[in-house]
Amino acid sequence: MPIVAGLALLLLACDAADLPEELTQGPSPVLPEPSPGLMPTINVAEAIGWGKGEQPKPAAGLKVKAFASGLDHPRWLYVLPNGDVLVAETNAPKRPGGRSGIKGWIMELAMKQAGADVPSANRITLLRDAESDGEAETKSAFLKNLNSPFGVTLLGSDLYVANTDAVVRFPYVEGQTEITHPAEKVVDLPAGPINHHWTKSLVASPDGTQLFVGVGSNSNIAEHGLDKEAGRAAIHQIDRETGKSRVFASGLRNPVGMDFNPETGKLWVVVNERDELGSDLVPDYLTSVKEGGFYGWPFSYWGQHVDERVAPQSPDRVAEAIAPDYALGTHVAPLGLIFAKGSALPQIYQNGAFVGLHGSWNRAPRSGYKVIFASFSSGSPSGKPIDVLTEFLNDEGKARGRPVGVAIDSTGALLVADDVGNTIWRVTSASQTAATERSLTPRPAACSKGKHTQARWMPHDDELPDGDRRP
Repeated sequence: MPIVAGLALLLLACDAADLPEELTQGPSPVLPEPSPGLMPTINVAEAIGWGKGEQPKPAAGLKVKAFASGLDHPRWLYVLPNGDVLVAETNAPKRPGGRSGIKGWIMELAMKQAGADVPSANRITLLRDAESDGEAETKSAFLKNLNSPFGVTLLGSDLYVANTDAVVRFPYVEGQTEITHPAEKVVDLPAGPINHHWTKSLVASPDGTQLFVGVGSNSNIAEHGLDKEAGRAAIHQIDRETGKSRVFASGLRNPVGMDFNPETGKLWVVVNERDELGSDLVPDYLTSVKEGGFYGWPFSYWGQHVDERVAPQSPDRVAEAIAPDYALGTHVAPLGLIFAKGSALPQIYQNGAFVGLHGSWNRAPRSGYKVIFASFSSGSPSGKPIDVLTEFLNDEGKARGRPVGVAIDSTGALLVADDVGNTIWRVTSASQTAATERSLTPRPAACSKGKHTQARWMPHDDELPDGDRRP
């Protein structure tokens, strides 16, 4: 029996979820009393990858196939205006000295079993579907020798990449398959020797004048000291013209996927909440982001629910804490987020956002390990999440894959980065034929003020599946 599995049996003996998962989801989740323990719950899904002929299970009315495979820990996706897909093949930077203490040792073992300890390729790869058959024939190293890259966005001819320690910029020419020009630093980002949450997500404002970067905390609950959290657990705003950066919102333990709601223009983010309060706490969430808003971390969660473990306490900050909009479930680890703008999936998936749930390592039973859709009504999520892509875990609870980044490609299909299966999955309507896919030519259109370019797809009525007509 693997060491981590043996530890899991011991560490799960006194902790398992009492609440059904659906009670920890939606606008008003149930929040029981916390049950902190001396050691974190460990329930890691061993990473085994996909067997021959295996793939995740799509929801009814959908189909899935591999867009690209054989990648090196693909984490993040970005679709260029000409339909090319950029994939960040990346992982955490090497930590000097490794993790310390018994918890650190257990964490190292857990991450190894989960397939999360592979060296970072430090590369962004370009995938091109030249034959319009839903599979990438071209796979080229687009940018190399980066530093744990994650977020990517294109504004005009400027391609921005969020490394773990800085936002950098490269000149981009449409159609090129490699950039050799040296990086130009835009702004430094919090990093340093701890760098507990290393991913730095990146999104541009609809008018293309601002960049927003998600920066996770350096700890679970500031146990290393608040001085180690300067600029962290926050979303940073960067002015493109001046290069000046400021904290836009804070108290967000690990804000990863971000996107702007096309209906309201508001920024939304998915956040990984704190650990070690039991399998029923705390729900990870999807929320709108208010300028200057404080969302509680580390002093409280889900508004004014005080975390008694944090020292020193801060009642004044707790009083300011904003409750999130929508719970996704406890320990599901939401990473990817994309609104359904341009989606060619059936009508049920037209108004809302897709979220990649990377999956728990510290909950019994395991949660996440799927892609879901949060339906929106009047600009806010409502109801319960809808499963889109499941069965990343096999019947034995082992991880064949773990979803991370999500994107809408130039034909309206949903792309999903799978960092354990080393695959990009492509989800389409089950009624969409190969001939129909080839007829959906990308029609790039500029966003407002012509500064933020992104591929758009607008089908004719005869290209839509039955029941999916648009006015």
